[in-house]
Amino acid sequence: MKCTVCREPAVIDLRRHNSNFCASHFTKFCRDQTQKAIDEFDMMTPADKVLVAVSGGKDSLAVWDILLDLGYAASGLYIGLGIGDYSDESKRYAREFAERRGAELIEIDLPAEYGYDIPEGSRAARRAPCSACGLSKRHLFDQAAVDGGFDVLVTGHNLDDEAAVLFGNVLHWQTEYLGRQHPVLPARHGFPRKVKPLVRLGEREMAAYCIVSGIDYIVDECPMAVGNKHIGYKNALNEIERTSPGTKADFYLSFLRKAASRFAGEAEESRDGLGACERCGAPSTADVCAFCRLVERATSARQPVELTRKGS
Repeated sequence: MKCTVCREPAVIDLRRHNSNFCASHFTKFCRDQTQKAIDEFDMMTPADKVLVAVSGGKDSLAVWDILLDLGYAASGLYIGLGIGDYSDESKRYAREFAERRGAELIEIDLPAEYGYDIPEGSRAARRAPCSACGLSKRHLFDQAAVDGGFDVLVTGHNLDDEAAVLFGNVLHWQTEYLGRQHPVLPARHGFPRKVKPLVRLGEREMAAYCIVSGIDYIVDECPMAVGNKHIGYKNALNEIERTSPGTKADFYLSFLRKAASRFAGEAEESRDGLGACERCGAPSTADVCAFCRLVERATSARQPVELTRKGS
C-alpha cells in the first residue's frame, strides 16, 4: 500500500477519501481537515484565546495538538470527575501531554471543589451517570471559559460522535436538539463560543493521528458509559459505513448544508427567557440552575454518611 501523495509506504487507508497516506502526509491531512472545518464554519481566528476541554482521550488531545501546530493560542481544561482509577489515569495523560507541549493546563477537581463525584451525583440526583457527567462538565466548561476570558471553547467531538447524535435525534425527531446540532454555537451572555473542529475526521483517524504523533492517551472507555445509547448508534452507523464508505460524512455534513437551518428557530426559542441562577449567576430557565440543584442534592445526600463515619 503506497501513499497517494508521495508513493512511500502508507500507514493508513481512508476508504471514504479513496486515499492512503504515509505518516507525514496523514498528519498533514488531519491538520488540513481541521483547518478546513475552522474556515468553513468560521470557528475561530489565530487572534482568539482558545480553551480546549481535554479528557485524556484521543480526540481531545489530538485536537489540542493540531490547534497548537496550526498556531492557535490554546490552553487545556481538565475536569477531575472522581471516577476512580479512570479519572486518575485520564488526568495523568492530560498532564503529560501539557508538559510535553509546554502548554497551560487548567484543572478543576469536582469532588474537592464541589463536594461530589459523578457516581455519587448520579445516584443522588437520580440521573443516569452520563447525564450527571454531561451537566457537570457543560457548566464547568462554560464557567471556566467565561471566567478566564477565553474567546472560544473547543471540544473534541469528531465526525462519528456528531453523526451518532444526529442519528439519535432524527430517530426520535428531537427538533430542538436538531436546531442546536451545529459545529459552532455562538457566544451569548454567560456562554462562550463553542466549536468542534474535528467534525471532518472520525475516531479511527484520530486514533491513528495519536499513534503517528506519539501522543499517549487513555484507551479504555469510561466505566460509567456502559449502556449509553449513543454507543449503539455508533455501532449501527459503523456497520453501514463498512459497506458504504463515506455514509457518515455525507449524513452529517449534508444535514448541516441542507436541513440544519430548518430547525434553528425552534432552538432559538428555547434560549429565550433565560435568567440568571440566583446562586452561581449562570444562565438558567429557573431561579436555581440545574448544576446548583445537582450540587445540592449530591452534597446533602453525602452529609449523613459523613456524620455517621465521624461518630463511629
